[in-house]
Amino acid sequence: MSNGEYPRFLQLSSALQEFVTVEGTQAQRHIRPLHQYLTVRLVLEGGFDPGEITPHPPIRVESKGPRKLLRFAPDAEDTREQTLLGGLKSKAVDVVVTKEGIGPVLAISVKGTGNAFRNLTNRMEEAIGDSTNLHIMYPGLVYGFLHFLKANRQGEAQLAPNDIALTASGEPVTAIRRYHDVLLGLAGRRLVRNDYTRYEAVGLAMVVPRGETRNQLLAAFPLSDSPLHFGKFFETLYSVYELRYAYTASSLTRLRRNEWEENSPALRSLASSNQMKGKLGYSVRMA
Repeated sequence: MSNGEYPRFLQLSSALQEFVTVEGTQAQRHIRPLHQYLTVRLVLEGGFDPGEITPHPPIRVESKGPRKLLRFAPDAEDTREQTLLGGLKSKAVDVVVTKEGIGPVLAISVKGTGNAFRNLTNRMEEAIGDSTNLHIMYPGLVYGFLHFLKANRQGEAQLAPNDIALTASGEPVTAIRRYHDVLLGLAGRRLVRNDYTRYEAVGLAMVVPRGETRNQLLAAFPLSDSPLHFGKFFETLYSVYELRYAYTASSLTRLRRNEWEENSPALRSLASSNQMKGKLGYSVRMA
C-alpha cells in the first residue's frame, strides 16, 4: 500500500466480505478485518490520533504547526490487542483508545455470529460481565458493544434450523428479534454514575451473505429508529465521549478530538471532500 493506496479494510463492505466468507472462527480471522475498519474510522471520523488506538491502524499523523495531516502507512499497522486490567479480571479488548495521563477512554468489543442463533441470549452473561468488569475499574470508559450476525435466509442454502436468521419472506427469526430486545436493556449508559452493566453504545447489524447485496448490512433490521441501528453506533460513542472528556475537561487540550487537514496525503488520495462521504460511508472530521 503506497501513499496513494488505501488500507485493505477502509470500507465496511471489504471487512464484511471476510466476515461472511471466512470459515470457522480460529484466530478470529472472520472478525479481525472489522477491527481494522473500526480503528481507521476512529481516526478519520472520530478524530483520534492513530498512536492512541490499539490495534494501531495503518495511518500516521504529520504535524505542521497546528495543522495535522494524515498519511496511510502500512508499516505502522499493528494487529495486537490491548489487555486492560478490569475490576474482576484482565481483559483483552478488541479496540481501545488510550489518552496519556488518563488511561483508556473509549473501547469497542466486536462479536460475530454466523449460526446457532437460538443460543444468542446465552451470550448476554458474557457481555454483561465484560461491561461490568471494565466499568468497575474505569467508570469513565466509553464502551461500545457491536455484534454482527450473518443474515442466513431460509431456502437460500442448506442450513440447519438453528442456523437460519431470516425466514423465507425476509423476517428475522424469533431468537434474533428477542436478542435485539434484550440488547436494548444493555444500551444507553451516559453518566459515570450510571449502571456499570450497561454499555454506552450497542450496535446490532445483520450481514447479507449472498445475492446482489452480499457483504452489505441488511437494511430492514434493525429498523432505522432502533437505538441499536449501526448508523447510530459511532454517533453515540462520540457524543458520550464529548460529554465526559471534551466538555468536562475542556482545559485539557489532549482530550479534544483532532480535526484533519483537507489536503492531507491520505485524504487527497481518497477523493474530493464532497465525494468522501459517499466513498467511506461517513464524514471525515476535517478542519
